[in-house]
Amino acid sequence: MAVKQISIFVENKEGRIKKAIDTLGRSNINIRALSIADTSKYGILRLIVSDNEKAIEALEKDGFIVKENEVIILAVPDEPNGLNSTLSVFDEKGINLEYLYAFVSSKTDEAIVVMRLENMEKAIEALNESNVRILDENDIKEL
Repeated sequence: MAVKQISIFVENKEGRIKKAIDTLGRSNINIRALSIADTSKYGILRLIVSDNEKAIEALEKDGFIVKENEVIILAVPDEPNGLNSTLSVFDEKGINLEYLYAFVSSKTDEAIVVMRLENMEKAIEALNESNVRILDENDIKEL
């Protein structure tokens, strides 16, 4: 099951990331996970938030360019090689991993990994066949 993620395009200038986070805070949006990738001119702030529609509306009103796309969120063993055992599922099926970011929660013994894959449907099918636990939006709210 895929979950919606928002990506915010931010200029690589002092204070721009803080402004985006402030915008979300003023709108009472909770950030569940985040990642940032940057270049010399801009960055992409990727977020799993409590309310995508409200977040997108607030960010666009504040002048940010925002895109929504699908990611898969997995619970993987929080132990040495736990992530690699999950990644091998994609290697076996020839599925390209575009990016990932991870976090841990005190409410589970597993690590939580957010992934964007080239073929999301094929990835979900492969994960289900391998009995990997895919989280949904309700699971994320519980973390």
